[in-house]
Amino acid sequence: METTGGFFTGLQTDHNYLVSRLSRAFRLLPPRISTEKKQFCQLPLEGLRLQFKKMSLFASYSEHNSIDQEAVIKSDRAYELGAIDWDSLGFSLTPTDYMYVMKCSQGQSFKKGELQRFGIIELSPSAGVLNYGQGLFEGLKAQRKQDGKILLFRPEENALRMRMGAERMCMPSPTVEQFVDAVTATVLANKRWIPPPGKGSLYIRPLLIGSGAVLSLVPSPEYTFLIYVSPVGNYFKEGIAPIHLLIDTEVHRAVPGGTGGVKTLGNYASVLKAQTTAQAKGYTDVLYLDCVHKKYLEEVSSCNVFVVKGNVISTPAIKGTILPGITRKSIIDVARSQGFQVEERLVAVDELLDADEVFCTGTAVVVSPVGSITYHGERLSYGNGEVGVVSQQLYSALTRLQMGLTDDKMNWVVELN
Repeated sequence: METTGGFFTGLQTDHNYLVSRLSRAFRLLPPRISTEKKQFCQLPLEGLRLQFKKMSLFASYSEHNSIDQEAVIKSDRAYELGAIDWDSLGFSLTPTDYMYVMKCSQGQSFKKGELQRFGIIELSPSAGVLNYGQGLFEGLKAQRKQDGKILLFRPEENALRMRMGAERMCMPSPTVEQFVDAVTATVLANKRWIPPPGKGSLYIRPLLIGSGAVLSLVPSPEYTFLIYVSPVGNYFKEGIAPIHLLIDTEVHRAVPGGTGGVKTLGNYASVLKAQTTAQAKGYTDVLYLDCVHKKYLEEVSSCNVFVVKGNVISTPAIKGTILPGITRKSIIDVARSQGFQVEERLVAVDELLDADEVFCTGTAVVVSPVGSITYHGERLSYGNGEVGVVSQQLYSALTRLQMGLTDDKMNWVVELN
């Protein structure tokens, strides 16, 4: 099946389904070779139960077409691990079974959502997200314990951050309960793609986009909340090994009064040129400075940054140009619980000169130690190529908590049954 432009990034073709020629987005059709098919659709969130219903050829997904989600979740296929090489899993998209979709109109609230087979989505060429970038995304993970139980880590924090971003981007947003319930449903429907313990995690990507058609610069008339998932390994190929950063003094990730403090799509596209240029020179990523004074650390392309000196750990304060990372927030609390003094403040680039360690944090990387930073042609090295003591200590503490290997005194972990 040949596709043309207008399809949202990150979703791959499922050749068992066809895209319908409908004006509304996200219409999927069953294959021509079948006259009826069990469809995994409309989701009443209470109890996560659905009913089986046979569908006729070319019937579209709607609130009237549903199946028994509990039966799908408890089926032998749902409990079988996906047929992939878990030992060579990287951080790239592996298409899974189901995605979650929920819609609402401008000025209204999200009501009901549905699970659909993962596949291509359809958007009008004049969709608000395609023309004016009206969109947000989140990122979180599900882990599998040794006993088979599935864990989420602080999903309500992602929900709250999306709501904050939606307000800035003039968009309606799911409630915290709707967000967490949708994540739960999507993870359980795709649980066979959660890697075995120690092999990786299931990356969860919620999207909130202006899917309605617009021409003038106005808020989209319709919004779509969508979740898809993919099994992943380490974000950086180095894994828990030192990465190497380049400070770019001319390119800036965010400006005061802009959208640097929310997880909007354009914040990430804008760093691609600097990032790819740095990677072509052998660096892992770029560390950005503030755009006013050009001397205060802000963040890496998709990570927050921390500087260690003795028992003091410093990180740039959240003041509108830096994303309030959930891993950042968690590491601060974990570090303080272990006796470190954590300071959230302006961190001058000169402080890198005598730092003991530098590390980055993010959902994808968790904790990533920094082996070197190059600034104005001068290379500052840390740890003699080894992972720093503090970086390793905080990485171990947080990942053991996320994987259910230690007592959750913070009440951050959500166990799915």
